[in-house]
This record gives sequence, structure tokens and C-alpha cells, in this order.
Amino acid sequence: MATPTLVLIVHALATCMMAGVIWFVQVVHYPLFNAVGEESFTEYETRHQSRTGVIVGPLMLVELATAILLLAMVPAGVPRWMPLVGLVMLALVWLSTFGVQVPLHQKLSRGFDARAHGVLVATNWGRTFLWTARGVLALLMLKASTNA
Repeated sequence: MATPTLVLIVHALATCMMAGVIWFVQVVHYPLFNAVGEESFTEYETRHQSRTGVIVGPLMLVELATAILLLAMVPAGVPRWMPLVGLVMLALVWLSTFGVQVPLHQKLSRGFDARAHGVLVATNWGRTFLWTARGVLALLMLKASTNA
């Protein structure tokens, strides 16, 4: 049986890793999409999706599972509102991911589209902000749990 502290540590690691990934994607990776070239873009986008999925898929699932577990087993010293707010932010990330970013990637997988690319970069700032805030919140929960 996992302890609340172990769940929180795993959660903080997954969340902070996703925060790092999303900043890289937002600042480096997505802006470079328009430099790939139209002839190679479809193959590039397909490879981007499969390779990125290998990294972010497991991290997102671990983050979600531990976020849910933290509601059931709040670590000592952590105010109950913290995991609740964290889970709400994570729900917004998932809604954005599967409601906005995934459809845009599907469109881009058929060929480069400057408008879709621009919307992808612009809307991804929301996920970047949310994952950053979640990382800060996870670290604050860790601090609160060590002060208990």
C-alpha cells in the first residue's frame, strides 16, 4: 500500500517533469514547426506525435492517478484544498489537451497549416501556465508535508 507521502513525491516528480516538458515544447519545439518545410511536415508531425506520446503519455497517467489518490489520502500537513485545486487544474489541462491540442495535431498531420500552427502555439500557453502552477503547487504540498 502506498503511503500519502510516497504518492505526493511521485506526483510532484511527474508534475514537475511535465512542467519542464511543456516549457520545452512551448518555447523550442512548437515554434520550430514552421521551419520543417511543407514536403517533410506530414512525416515530421507523425513522428512528433508518436515520440512525444511515449514520454508524456505515462507521465500524464501517473500524474492523474496520483492526483486522484491525493484526494483520498491527503498527506499530514497538507491543506485539503491543495490537492483539490491541483486536480481541477489537471482537469483543465486534460480538457485543453484532448479538446484543443490533439485536434490541432490531427489537422497538422494532414499537412502544415499556418493557422492551425499559430492556434496550437497560442493555446498551448494555457497548458504551460497550468502545468507550471501545478508544479509550484506540488512543491508547496511537499513543503507543507515536511513541516507537519
